[in-house]
Amino acid sequence: MNTIGFDSEKYLKEQSEAILKRASKFDDKLYLEFGGKLVCDYHAVRVLPGFDPNAKIKILQRLKDKVDIIICIHAGAIEERKIRADFGVSYDVDTMRTIDDLRDWGLDVRAVVVTRYLNQPSVKPFINKLSRAGIKVYTHKPIEGYPNNVDVIASKDGYGANAYIETERPIVVVTGPGPNSGKAGTCMSQVYHEFQRGIRAGYAKFETFPVWNLPLNHPVNIAYEAATADLADVNMVDPFHLEARGVTAVNYNRDIEIFPVVRRICEKIMPPEQLYASPTEMGVNCVGSAIVDDEAVRKAATQEVIRRYFRALCDYACGHGEKAAADRIKVMMENINVTELDRNVVQPARDAATQASKQKNSGNDGIFCGAAIELPDGRIVTGKNSPLMHAASSCILNAIKKLAGLPDGLMLLPSNIIDSVSRLKHDIMHNKQLSLTLAETLTALSVSVPTNPAASMALDQLSKLDGCEMHMTHLPTGGDESRLRKLGINLTAEPIFATKNLFME
Repeated sequence: MNTIGFDSEKYLKEQSEAILKRASKFDDKLYLEFGGKLVCDYHAVRVLPGFDPNAKIKILQRLKDKVDIIICIHAGAIEERKIRADFGVSYDVDTMRTIDDLRDWGLDVRAVVVTRYLNQPSVKPFINKLSRAGIKVYTHKPIEGYPNNVDVIASKDGYGANAYIETERPIVVVTGPGPNSGKAGTCMSQVYHEFQRGIRAGYAKFETFPVWNLPLNHPVNIAYEAATADLADVNMVDPFHLEARGVTAVNYNRDIEIFPVVRRICEKIMPPEQLYASPTEMGVNCVGSAIVDDEAVRKAATQEVIRRYFRALCDYACGHGEKAAADRIKVMMENINVTELDRNVVQPARDAATQASKQKNSGNDGIFCGAAIELPDGRIVTGKNSPLMHAASSCILNAIKKLAGLPDGLMLLPSNIIDSVSRLKHDIMHNKQLSLTLAETLTALSVSVPTNPAASMALDQLSKLDGCEMHMTHLPTGGDESRLRKLGINLTAEPIFATKNLFME
């Protein structure tokens, strides 16, 4: 497993203090754009071993009495049913999940803003559901000429035409599901309205990546580029910061390119003393100072680049992305001198698939699938598909059997249980595929615990798979991928379909 390379407690303390310090520069109100994931930031966990996946929400807890929360979502993302790849859910569902998560942490959402709203029929059910659940929903329409027509944007016909969102606390956190949610526009719209009311408001950004005070070619920053390859983001030295402060800082192209426009908008709204000299100065980011083992972080981030490469290939195969994203990451891998085989589980999974093909018993359109998982102690366990179960099911059973110290030849699931599930699938559910999915396998294993001590011993090991690395030679079904994600396993796969069927259950 990864060596701890990041001090999460130090980060929580310093980041909270930095936000309060930034807020103190404005007498009345700070609008703080929260980029990245508000909860369950597993990208940060993977590239910064030791990072708390809920760091942002814990910071909000520390500042609870001073913070209001606004969530933005782009109407187009709802209309297009855009999917969060890390969670496998659409942006509108992720917004509702975030509201639930915040409530679980004792934090309430002040409002949800649907940005660039053009009365799309497909968006109205989302607005209605939240409104009827007692959540305030505002809509902001597109501003003509945005972002270049500064005179219109910073006027009653631009930001002034947006609905003003009532808030009470001095720090207003504005977040959203993924990039281009309209967070920055909502912040600036609110700042405009505040100044119209005589309130001296400010704006700042809180993004985890890229890390401004790490080198441009540091694997942590390269991993961020890989994660946003579909957006064609590129890390760059911030020329505005270098010129104004004489300090080399890293930012990304979109923030750097739009900064002159943002500054002109701010000049129309704020007094000169509130203006930032650079996009880096606009940010509040203490990640770099909490890295305690740079070598461990470099290794972890390098592995994330490889994972992102496989993810981009699979997205392209499934029609969710363009080949250009994978090509960009391939170049990144070449630049840091790694290949896909530098991921330890790739070759063993491929070997397992080859072994399955020699046995000719896949039971799945003659397609032979292999899977491999790296256990916490570094041992690698494999599995392959068969007429009885999916490759993911076989691999996980073998893994927990190994962790429990049970013999390799021991059958954890009696044949009569497997037969019963298969009959249910065939005779009642009329499924085409009879081999057990991962969910079915684990359910069958759990119900056999009362009569099977070995099953109990194996099931107790499942929690140890959290954070383990796994690779499959074929695309997993949606159900298998979801279960592996719930187990906390970092999965990659080859962009090859495991069946000739276009629809996979």
